[in-house]
Amino acid sequence: MYTISVKSHYDAAHFIRDYNGKCERLHGHRYEVEVALAFEGLGRGGIAYDFSDAKRHLREITGELDHQNLNELPAFAEIESSAENQARFIYEAMKRRLGEIGPNLLYARVWETPNQWAQYGERAISHSDQI
Repeated sequence: MYTISVKSHYDAAHFIRDYNGKCERLHGHRYEVEVALAFEGLGRGGIAYDFSDAKRHLREITGELDHQNLNELPAFAEIESSAENQARFIYEAMKRRLGEIGPNLLYARVWETPNQWAQYGERAISHSDQI
């Protein structure tokens, strides 16, 4: 099994509505996001999937979030703009963009800080599974 991964970033503000603490106030992050795809074999050129295509898809998604107040976006109007929900939003948007290879998408991972991240995928994958 081959796995490829690409990263992007976006700067955005948000606040958590149903929360009692400092995150209930408007604040911002420089979010880092990673998506990973798995493939059984290699295609032309000995590659599983073109990194350029994966990066283009991911950058289109993160471009929609960049320099936004996430709470004002339709995607987060009815749900919290938590890192967990951002990861799910990115995962589902990436899966749509990938079309027929969407099932190869393993996860979307969103870092709020260098020391904490949230991940969404259709099956649980731990950090140690990838090492």
